[in-house]
Amino acid sequence: MNGSLNTVSRGMIGWAIAAVTLVVAVSSIFAVVPETQQALIVRVGQPVRVYNAYRSNEEFGRTGAGLIARIPFFENVVWIDKRVLDFDMQRQSVLSTDQLRLEVDAFARYRIIDPLRMYITAGSERRVGEALRPILGSSLRNELGKRPFAALLSPERGQVMNNIQARLNHVAAQYGAEIVDVRIKRADLPDGTPLESAFQRMRTAREQEARSILAEGRKQAQIVTAEADAQAAGVYAASFGKDPNFYDFYRAMQSYRATFGTDGQEAPGTSTMILSPDNEYLRQFRGKP
Repeated sequence: MNGSLNTVSRGMIGWAIAAVTLVVAVSSIFAVVPETQQALIVRVGQPVRVYNAYRSNEEFGRTGAGLIARIPFFENVVWIDKRVLDFDMQRQSVLSTDQLRLEVDAFARYRIIDPLRMYITAGSERRVGEALRPILGSSLRNELGKRPFAALLSPERGQVMNNIQARLNHVAAQYGAEIVDVRIKRADLPDGTPLESAFQRMRTAREQEARSILAEGRKQAQIVTAEADAQAAGVYAASFGKDPNFYDFYRAMQSYRATFGTDGQEAPGTSTMILSPDNEYLRQFRGKP
């Protein structure tokens, strides 16, 4: 009885060892590639082929994902993310063209599109992000250093982002990556005294601009007034030259208005004058002889 039990036990142990060996062998030969990963086969340290590589406009479910085979003990699988990745740039101090020092935070999104090149040049997605982070900071400083602070608050900001993305994409291609998007999270003036100084400079600049506009407006008003007065004087001269008697009458009426206080400068009845009816000054009241 004991002998038969020992035989059964040894048989079960043998089957268990065989099952484990089979599982290890199968797992070393076959692997399942998910939709979100690219499988790079590395043979004795050298990358040889890629499964489920990224292709633009590919349909979900029609990719290279699924069961793959490899040579056990000679080929390893390096998993590379197929999804969009991102990295943040450390806060940078940027000096704009209007001499404002800005504190800028930005980030970039990228995707590995050439796993072979990425493995050779960087080794992993994390190292790609580390290599591109200083390039993003340098590109950001160069672009923002060419523009005033107001450019970040206008549609010109989109062009700034496109220029940075193009420059960063040129470097990313060396690592088998593609820059999908670049965005500025925040661009603020530094807190404290620098901020107050910046606001004061901006206020002074706007006040100077306002004074310049006001002075130009006054200048144009004086020019228009002078031209109008000259035109009116010409019209008066032409009219009075045609009828000297009318000119004499018109000038007398203006004098009466100023003398007798009927032009609104004094209240009615506050002026008193005693003149002879034959006074030459009142000749216009006597009518034509």
